Amino acid sequence: MGEPFYITTAISYPNGRPHIGHAYEAIATDAIARFQRLRGRDVFFLTGTDEHGLKMAQAARERGLAPAQFAEEMSSTFKAMDDALNISYDRFIRTTEPAHHKASQAIWQAMADRGDIYLGRYEGWYSVRDEAYYDESELVVADSGEKLSPQGTPVDWTVEESWFFRLSAYQEPLLAHYAAQPDFIRPETRRNEVLRFVEGGLNDLSISRASFDWGVKVPGSPDHVMYVWLDALTNYITGVGYPDNTETYRKFWPADLHIIGKDVVRFHTVYWPAFLMSAGIPLPKRVFGHGFLLHRGEKMSKSLGNVVDPLELVEAFGVDQLRYFLLREVTFGQDGGYSAEAIVTKVNADLANSFGNLAQRTLSFIAKNCDGVLPPEGKGDPADAELLALVRKAVREEVPAQFEALALSFGIEAWLRAVFACNQYIDAQAPWALRKTDPERMAAVLATLCEAIVDLAIAIQPVIPASAAKLLDQLGVPADERDWPALADEGRYARLAASGFTLAPPSPIFPRLELPADT
Repeated sequence: MGEPFYITTAISYPNGRPHIGHAYEAIATDAIARFQRLRGRDVFFLTGTDEHGLKMAQAARERGLAPAQFAEEMSSTFKAMDDALNISYDRFIRTTEPAHHKASQAIWQAMADRGDIYLGRYEGWYSVRDEAYYDESELVVADSGEKLSPQGTPVDWTVEESWFFRLSAYQEPLLAHYAAQPDFIRPETRRNEVLRFVEGGLNDLSISRASFDWGVKVPGSPDHVMYVWLDALTNYITGVGYPDNTETYRKFWPADLHIIGKDVVRFHTVYWPAFLMSAGIPLPKRVFGHGFLLHRGEKMSKSLGNVVDPLELVEAFGVDQLRYFLLREVTFGQDGGYSAEAIVTKVNADLANSFGNLAQRTLSFIAKNCDGVLPPEGKGDPADAELLALVRKAVREEVPAQFEALALSFGIEAWLRAVFACNQYIDAQAPWALRKTDPERMAAVLATLCEAIVDLAIAIQPVIPASAAKLLDQLGVPADERDWPALADEGRYARLAASGFTLAPPSPIFPRLELPADT
């Protein structure tokens, strides 16, 4: 197996059904995981649900359900979303699992053994919706005079006995880590935000609650349950076997990459590394905070009535079409917008009219005029070599370089430029005219196009896996010749053409989308 690569999403809080923001994070993380697999890495991809805390207990009570029953029901909707979106996770973790309780209690004990946990009394502002504590200086005041968290959520003054973590002791170690590992927090805007926060000083952190009991019990203090973020963050090591020194744990920890929303960057880049430092556990290598998805310029909100079920978008437009739009249209790390009109316009322009049309007219022409036999490389022309050089540079250099840098939309742009070049080439070479005037030259043009289309289909697999696989199937490309190393094998097409494979009349990979009638 190749070099290990461990990647995670933030686990989702299932007090409500999944929305398009959850889908976006899962799709982006899946594209990165698939890319690394195609590069030859031994990938472990973790996602799941964070099922404890006051919000979950309250939501269950409103439904008249026990928290465990509610958690089971809601977690299943997130797993169903991942499965519908073709998310290639290796483990879907739930924080209600006994293994996770064991891991959470083990890291707590390690932190306590370090002398970093003490019993005290918490008095301060707490947001149930964020499951987070806020200092008075962090609050904002609404027009109504109500105090709100920095995220705009309601806060309540809370007074209760609590176990505390000596977060203040980790200010300098954290700053030293940020300086030594400048890529630990990405993109740079998130890093700067965290630096300013930590440089401003850290207060000790309340890490238990005694006012409700839906959570992981604190070791030796059964009246307390763990602060939901200590419990939740621990999932990343539970998922690979902690606290047991398993082969999986030794292979994959520390994680290579946590993909999270920008609203939870502080928890993952301040609290999480401090907990790990205290417990003597290596820190993850990188945390990337992506932006929000805006619907027609507005952040999704239940009160605005603009929360969109991703499965409705899948039903309307297709899985790969949605995946392509979100990864192509949104610059990873920044906020981005979407609408039904934007999805239809982008998918039709890039996939139906450009890549899909390129593949369809090339393969249909071969099926009809060459009896489905892939033409051998024949009467060459400088235009053939020029096109293949451009495509190879895109798929071998530009796309992987951008994907490695997590610049997903820029990688897709590089791929799309190669698609456009292929369409210009087929229009200029006009194989339909060469069929009568120069059949040998026609064969060379078609061979050049087939080779380019195969390369393009391989390179775009992380983004549109099912569609790319369908196209590669139509072209008869063997399953073991669909990864990135295969792109360097320039003898692939000649072997395929000589294999006796016959191309059946192809069906369109990307039919044109229409706006739903109720849009």
